[in-house]
Amino acid sequence: MTRSVLAAGIAVAVAAAVPAALRSQNRPVRPGVDWPSYRGINGAGIADGHRTPVTWNAPDGAGVTWRLSIEGLGHSSPTIWGNRICVTTAISGRKDAGLKTGLYGNIEPVIDDTVHTWKLVCADKATGRVAFERTIHSGVPAIRRHTKATQANTTIATDGTHLVVMLGSEGLYTYSLDGDLLWQKDLGVLDAGYYLAPEAQWGFSSSPIIHDGAVVVQADVQRNSFLAAFDVATGRERWRTPRADVPTFGTPTIHAVEGRAQIIVNGWRHIGAYDFATGKEVWKLSGGGDIPVPVPVVGDGLVYITNAHGPMSPIYAIRDTATGDISLAPGATSNAHIAWASLRDGAYLISPVVYEGLLYVCKSNGVFSAFDAKTGERLYQQRLGNGTTAFTSSIVAGDGKVYFTSEDGDVFVVRAGREFELLATNPLGEVTLATPAISEGTMYFRTDRSLIAIGR
Repeated sequence: MTRSVLAAGIAVAVAAAVPAALRSQNRPVRPGVDWPSYRGINGAGIADGHRTPVTWNAPDGAGVTWRLSIEGLGHSSPTIWGNRICVTTAISGRKDAGLKTGLYGNIEPVIDDTVHTWKLVCADKATGRVAFERTIHSGVPAIRRHTKATQANTTIATDGTHLVVMLGSEGLYTYSLDGDLLWQKDLGVLDAGYYLAPEAQWGFSSSPIIHDGAVVVQADVQRNSFLAAFDVATGRERWRTPRADVPTFGTPTIHAVEGRAQIIVNGWRHIGAYDFATGKEVWKLSGGGDIPVPVPVVGDGLVYITNAHGPMSPIYAIRDTATGDISLAPGATSNAHIAWASLRDGAYLISPVVYEGLLYVCKSNGVFSAFDAKTGERLYQQRLGNGTTAFTSSIVAGDGKVYFTSEDGDVFVVRAGREFELLATNPLGEVTLATPAISEGTMYFRTDRSLIAIGR
């Protein structure tokens, strides 16, 4: 099968999996063009149908289509609809506010009680010219951030009509694509930090998603955790389901099973799926890493969950027809609802990708594995970087290539397939912890000070 035929087939499959809400706007979401929320359509991290870049050198300008300086700090990944690209940022009153990168385990938060200004910045995707900039909120942050985090961690969600911005304790906001504020909602103090040391405040990072006219928010925090759905047009709360879990940091995924949408969430005490219409639990799984971050991904009837920290770092491949409590028996790696599991190969921070029949999972030290997505057979394991290189940005894929971005801003391009082949290592020249977006073959990287477009 040729690459173009395969890409066309994948594009059709992705389009079929697109939430109904995105298909029902003024125009359908376009796979390979739109990147409407964190990690694109359904959080999959995939954009096929266009040729993507292999080599570049951003410090020298090679391959750089444009570069836009962004004041402040933000890990919000680029969100793209049509020709509009948007991010958020938080501007501290401290001149020395920055990020501490690298492989370390410090839990102390950044002490910064200055007034911050949160902004929404939207630009032209083709040129990088700013279309509009809006001040969302100003004030002293209610919760401190981790030394690797920012006060603008979450990615914007769009359905082609609305831009939904989640600032955690600073509120939930919805704008039009022209920058008009439509509504805002105060959700109270949302303290997401280390559950064993509540004083270690790390900042909120679960991004909103939009489906069928509703904004879905997962807020696993120190007290009164919940999953909720709000009307995207008005902000009216449709339902709210309490969650008995420790603070978690992942973004939910929407997946339809037999025509009925489910919300799939990562967790420790409560990994699970909820009915989108009612918020009622569909299935539940407990156990795993106790600081869950990666986004659930779905492929060929299986839901892939990975997390780490503490005694376990599992990968679970769960049949999407699961119901009830599906937790594994001690030492087991499968049951009636879990097709396979690998209990020590999971990822702490980095969301996986399922691409061309393979599951790619990367650890924070750059060691990544490629698995047969159906069987769980590990095909190979490789290390990217020099062993001390740290990775936080999640994996993305397109055009037969898989992209891994280090915190130092080096992007490793690996050919998709059952054997390892490193195609290139490309510098961005700036600290990079946010996950890139892909649209029409161009890659968009959010760094600690810029938004950079890399083309062929």
